[in-house]
Amino acid sequence: MSPRISTGQTTVACPDCDESQSDLVWVQKVMPRQAYHEMKNTIKLLIVDDHPVVRKGISICLARHQQMQVIGEAANGRDALRLARELRPDIMLMDIDMPQMNGLAATEALRRELPKVKVLILSMHSNTEYVLRIIQSGARGFVLKEAPTDELVRAIETVNAGEAYFSSDVAQVALNKFVRGNSAAADTAHLTSREREVLIHISEGLSNKEIACQLGVGVRTVETHRERIMRKLNIHTVAGLTRYALGQGLVSLGAHN
Repeated sequence: MSPRISTGQTTVACPDCDESQSDLVWVQKVMPRQAYHEMKNTIKLLIVDDHPVVRKGISICLARHQQMQVIGEAANGRDALRLARELRPDIMLMDIDMPQMNGLAATEALRRELPKVKVLILSMHSNTEYVLRIIQSGARGFVLKEAPTDELVRAIETVNAGEAYFSSDVAQVALNKFVRGNSAAADTAHLTSREREVLIHISEGLSNKEIACQLGVGVRTVETHRERIMRKLNIHTVAGLTRYALGQGLVSLGAHN
């Protein structure tokens, strides 16, 4: 039986509350029925960008929209994954170019580990390679940072409703590329999610041992992935793999600074 919340006038079931925490529920969640339902309908957002000014600006822009609540911020992909596990946001507003782990790698990791958390990419990049990689990563949408606040809000609401949202300019870029065809993108699609993850770490300069520690697997497993990546892409040097990853938008130049 779900714990129930006293509202002073009536009692509201709290299906998301743990039975073992019912005492805490009674003490901390006494609220009017309307306020409880408004809380349930709030879109919880996590902002991920390595620039504090950008994170602050997005928070300010969304503050006047009562149906949205910024519950946390992160400056890189690794911190974003950690906070996502702790806070369970509905949507993550994710930048691409970040240190330690970029937004696309973090999005792929989220798709595997927390598939209910939706990702909306916010970036200034609109080139073809980035757009295709965003689609392949599992992100639900892409909005340019230069877009007006109204479009960002519309994108958040659309993604929260379970639909995809891509800015019109970005969608046109992707459509043109698909129409013309892109063998390089097809090559990347042949890599498994784990192989793309290993490729990203190789391009970031990590050794096999360091990659193994990052992924929680054995060194021999990483070596096997490396061999398969080189065979599939027909690229047999680390420098070549790094150039390929940069060209596909898997990593950014900032990751090598």
